[in-house]
Amino acid sequence: MFYYLIAIFVILLDQFTKWLIVKNMFLGESITIIDNVLYITSHRNRGAAWGILQGQMWLFYVITIVVIVAIIYYLYKAARGKMLLGVSLALMLGGAIGNFIDRVLRKEVVDFIHTYIFSYNFPVFNIADSSLVIGVILLMIQMLLDERGSKEKSYGENGTHHS
Repeated sequence: MFYYLIAIFVILLDQFTKWLIVKNMFLGESITIIDNVLYITSHRNRGAAWGILQGQMWLFYVITIVVIVAIIYYLYKAARGKMLLGVSLALMLGGAIGNFIDRVLRKEVVDFIHTYIFSYNFPVFNIADSSLVIGVILLMIQMLLDERGSKEKSYGENGTHHS
């Protein structure tokens, strides 16, 4: 249940921030937060990350539903007793649902976090995108920890590891 609360929090925060942008900013309007680093910019995306596959909503619907079902399955089957895995899956679930809501209701995703990282104009993104990326990073860390643990276990069982 805890993991679903994380996902719900992400969805609510994502939808609330998008609502604020849609209600209070014109499309293309930008507010400087930190000059040459961070801006709030009202942007819309009808594609996937970096605007790829513009207008392919049916594809996003199918992929997102499959991803959501898979995440829920893994939350149920694999996350018990693995806090990092559960949190990573919850963040990915919340992010996937957050952008799915936009695609269903608006036929586009509302983006607004605009950064320049080392003078690179990074594509505009949102809370759902951030949650997805953080979730994937945490999942990769969990996988590395699992791999390391299985190697240590096999070394111990085989007696082949020498310190």
